[in-house]
Amino acid sequence: MTKIIHPFAGAVALITIATFWLSTALSELFASHETVAMVKTAIPWGFLLLIPMLAATGGSGFVLAKQRRAGLIGAKIKRMPFIAGNGILVLIPAALFLASKAKAAEFDTTFYAVQTFELVAGAANIVLLGLNMRDGLKMKGRFRARQPDRLTTKPIL
Repeated sequence: MTKIIHPFAGAVALITIATFWLSTALSELFASHETVAMVKTAIPWGFLLLIPMLAATGGSGFVLAKQRRAGLIGAKIKRMPFIAGNGILVLIPAALFLASKAKAAEFDTTFYAVQTFELVAGAANIVLLGLNMRDGLKMKGRFRARQPDRLTTKPIL
């Protein structure tokens, strides 16, 4: 069961964070302040899905790893404190702050500074979670090793 929960929860978490990020970026670039306010106030409600999915991903990952800490598993484990810390210390407080500012229609310099910081931190988490997903797929044999390019390799004589 853990082998099913881990990839499912990880994929849902990554898709949820990417949805938050894209919704924010697109609304800021192309929509009205009312739409931005709607997006920013909806994101904290998404935490009701995101936080359990991240917890399930982390918990099931540690169960699947058992005592192994080398190779791709070690790389995934080393990324997790940065992902969790970024989420808990930066992304959640920023999202709550931005939701309150947007609800009050306070689109000032502070709002946009925090918004920029949140987008950068969110992009970092998307990249880190994507790397973890890539490494998980490699461990499952879903990615094959690259074959050398036949045109650039020298024939063996």
